[in-house]
Amino acid sequence: MDLRLDGKVAIVTGASKGIGRAIAAAFAEAGARVMLNSRKEEGLKEAAATMNGEVEIFAGHAGRQEDAAACIDATHERFGGVDILVNNAATNPYMGPVIDADLPRWQKTYDTNLTGPFMWTQLAWQKSMKERGGVVINIASIGGMQHGGMIGVYDNTKAALIHMTGHLAKELAPQVRVNAIAPGLVKTDFARALWEPAEEAVAKRMPLRRLGVPEDIAGGALFLASDMASWITGITLVIDGGALLGSNNIA
Repeated sequence: MDLRLDGKVAIVTGASKGIGRAIAAAFAEAGARVMLNSRKEEGLKEAAATMNGEVEIFAGHAGRQEDAAACIDATHERFGGVDILVNNAATNPYMGPVIDADLPRWQKTYDTNLTGPFMWTQLAWQKSMKERGGVVINIASIGGMQHGGMIGVYDNTKAALIHMTGHLAKELAPQVRVNAIAPGLVKTDFARALWEPAEEAVAKRMPLRRLGVPEDIAGGALFLASDMASWITGITLVIDGGALLGSNNIA
């Protein structure tokens, strides 16, 4: 199955590294013209230099409305529109019990992880997707489907993002398909604190016996963005190596 995005224009937030970078690279390889967004220009330049295809960069904060609007405007000016929006940028400034979270870090997490995707989607819809159609993919987490652990504030934002995905899928249909991806534990710098101390032991608890890599998530995003998924909206695609099935007890 050859998944192609020829003629499509995509924006990927948080695209300088990790999952966002892998998604942007996969989209560009599949023929899309891709605008990479992240906060730091140097990281975007380095990422763009590794990609095959037509890519541009726009440095800006994914949780700041004026930056999001400017990036969407720049994408229209450079590529003529936006067909695919991937809301990948996220933050996790607090680790610990939810009940002990301080309000500034609580608010920062929600501003980036939930308000950010809403804002980008609203701006893309108002700018052109309402007329031309499109695809929105929100990068959530299996943490949004579970309870407990030390990143509960982050997980709460992802649960809300999953719920919002369904709402927007109903509201923006039939012009725009809105789906989410819920990754499990992926080997990225962002998640390093969760896997680096005991990677082998963590991997053994999963049915597929390995942690994810960014390309695992990029494949799912490419499918959801493509015409092969033209009758799919409002779903959350879990890509987690079987982690939600529970700990693997096989020796």
